[in-house]
Amino acid sequence: MIKTETRDRVLRIEIARPEKKNALTQEMYGTMADALAAADGDPAVRVALIHGARDCFTAGNDLKDFLNRPPHSEASPTHRFLRGIATFGKPLLAAVNGAAVGIGTTMLLHCDLVYAAPGARFQLPFVPLGLVPEAGSSFLLPYIAGYQRAAELLLLGQPFDADKAHAAGFVTAIVPEGELLDRARAGALAIAALPPAAVRATKALMRGRFAPRVTEAMNEEMKVFSERLASPEAHEAMTAFFEKRKPDFSRF
Repeated sequence: MIKTETRDRVLRIEIARPEKKNALTQEMYGTMADALAAADGDPAVRVALIHGARDCFTAGNDLKDFLNRPPHSEASPTHRFLRGIATFGKPLLAAVNGAAVGIGTTMLLHCDLVYAAPGARFQLPFVPLGLVPEAGSSFLLPYIAGYQRAAELLLLGQPFDADKAHAAGFVTAIVPEGELLDRARAGALAIAALPPAAVRATKALMRGRFAPRVTEAMNEEMKVFSERLASPEAHEAMTAFFEKRKPDFSRF
């Protein structure tokens, strides 16, 4: 479930499926994509803020939903959301607590400000699942964090903490858990009070130089991701996940 609210010129998008660690379904992607598209064209909205319900940002894709309806098409809700965050013309903020897995981390690379609680835990588990990164992260993470840091996070796919995310450059500040949402909202309100055309123009200037590279990376990732999803390695990784065992890649 996705909850949205517009107040004080700030669109708040809450990922609200706490019983499943806020895991994302195709319907949820579609709702977020629609909310961002509407906000981009609505002069009453100047900033968007994404956060998760309770003590989790998002555990990433709902794996059963993902495998039943893999996002092969550019028209899929997943890809509409990815394009939406990549091209959103207004400031996009995030407040991260608990797990931020897969898309829960890669979407942050498109945010302008990211606040994280000390207990936030990030992970990019694409390679361990036999897949490749998405959301333009194969370009954006090396661009933001530097190649070696990005290689460690993407190739190993291991969980990492807020300090490491801050050092990698995609977390703006680490904020006490009890103050997290208030701090993120304060940042959103501060931006919303600024001259809106100047804010949008500044974001366009900062992002415009690498926007074509992001689009190129996302298109290439989508192609390779679809190929990898049908691979024996991915099949073994997904089967092992559901069987709650360690995958065996020794025969590949």
